[in-house]
Amino acid sequence: MIPRPSQLLNPQREPAATRDASTILLLRDCADGQGYEVLMTRRADQGNFANAYVFPGGGLEAQDSAPANHALARVRQGMLDAGGEPRITQALAGIRETFEELGILLAYDETGRPVTHEQVQQLDRKASLYEQCRARGWTLAVDQLWYLAHWTAARDLPKRFNVPFFVARMPEGQTPEADETEQFEPTWIRPQEALQRFAEKSLALVFPTERTLQRMAGFANTQAVLDALQGEKRLWHSCPRTGYLKGQDTRHMETDMAYGELEMVHPDGQAGHHLDWQFEKAVPLRKNLMRLTAPNPGVMTGPGTNSYLIGDASSGYIVIDPGPNEPEHLQRLHAAAGGDIRFIVCTHSHPDHSPGAAPLQALVVQSGHARPPIMGLPSAPTARANSRFKPEVTLQDGERITLTGQGPEGEITHTLQAIFTPGHAANHLCFLLEEDALLFSGDHILNGSTTVISPPDGNMIDYLDSLDRLTELCTEHGVGYILPAHGYVLGFARQQIAKLKNHRLAREAKVHAAMRSKPDGKIQDWVAIAYADTPPALWPVAERSLLAHVERIQKLCLGR
Repeated sequence: MIPRPSQLLNPQREPAATRDASTILLLRDCADGQGYEVLMTRRADQGNFANAYVFPGGGLEAQDSAPANHALARVRQGMLDAGGEPRITQALAGIRETFEELGILLAYDETGRPVTHEQVQQLDRKASLYEQCRARGWTLAVDQLWYLAHWTAARDLPKRFNVPFFVARMPEGQTPEADETEQFEPTWIRPQEALQRFAEKSLALVFPTERTLQRMAGFANTQAVLDALQGEKRLWHSCPRTGYLKGQDTRHMETDMAYGELEMVHPDGQAGHHLDWQFEKAVPLRKNLMRLTAPNPGVMTGPGTNSYLIGDASSGYIVIDPGPNEPEHLQRLHAAAGGDIRFIVCTHSHPDHSPGAAPLQALVVQSGHARPPIMGLPSAPTARANSRFKPEVTLQDGERITLTGQGPEGEITHTLQAIFTPGHAANHLCFLLEEDALLFSGDHILNGSTTVISPPDGNMIDYLDSLDRLTELCTEHGVGYILPAHGYVLGFARQQIAKLKNHRLAREAKVHAAMRSKPDGKIQDWVAIAYADTPPALWPVAERSLLAHVERIQKLCLGR
């Protein structure tokens, strides 16, 4: 639910309804013992997915859900427990479609043995599969299918499918023969090879197929795939979203960094939001919210520091994190707000966040507007020399900053609440835009990386406690999106915080193990062990957070 639909950039529209379908990935181990292959076929040059290579499958039909046909299915109990009758319907549809398109049948004959190629050849692929199996006393091998994933087509498409992806071993002795109507050129191919040919533009793939192959490429063989699915739970479920990147439409899954932003800006899936990082102009995220990224990209800043403008022409604007003292960036911030900046707030005192505050304030005054106060928390004595900051107004935890303007339906208010979140810095604040349930996280939560906790101004105990507080805040206010100081908007706010905390605790466990394995070691020794999964070039930065973990471990041990 969107707290204020009136602040969306475009009126919402209802996406096209989905059509249920089913897909089966048939797998076989390679003859040379190196990996495995998946069966793909080329679609016709007209219609859905023209000329793309896909896995066999198609739409569900009424016959797939008929009780009499369900009686033909041999089913694992776990499949029934996990998905019930709908899962059986989906599996039967996949088996039927695979037979009709490729002449491959997952079934048992009247003796309970898998059907042979010769037996399958006796069937009419244009007649009812169910009637033919019933007449012969055959059962359909639903128990050989394992639920891999679920795809729902992007909301901007005119035709949308809702599709479970199953996997199964290729029946021994059978040979695929395309129907030459919907499917052509059956091809056995390693997932890695398919992806390579796609990158070389010699093999056309649609987005769900490409991403499925990427996940499949990580498995050593067919049995490894099936082993991963024994719990009867899919590995992922995705309804991609569309953005505009590098001059073309691009699809993004829920695990991609841009997904949360696309969902927040266009919840109904409308395409057109630009994802290219640029510094020249502000990017609208809501009617009352813009982001302007400073031109300071780097290892520590990602694409650059995000400055946010909250408000509108009738209310004036709050600027969150004016960024470094970069004249062109500050001029652009000033211009985006039409000069009417009412408040300047800083999440913390680091040099890529607060130095632009005073020169931005001067620009506002020079343009004839009232002098906006600079607000935040003063830096602690532990701050580095380049991170000294003293605001004109010290914000208290829970204090609110309010703008009031006029909207289509009358007066409109934008309320920003300060949330004290020490950890990354001793004077760190996050901000909650209450009416829209949006959390501005500064450097406490980033998109694409974990923030550095550098003692003495940084403190890991405070950092983790602040994460807990933000979880409570998100629950209380229904926050779904986090707007970080670096990177795209993050969706699934509470899940992101939980994932971040789990990551920190898992890293701390590695640090503790490193300390135990080398009790007389130095910080550099422990980093090499605890951050072995991180490029060595980043170890000097990782040393800071490792030291914060060491301090926390020592305090916890003393506490026990």
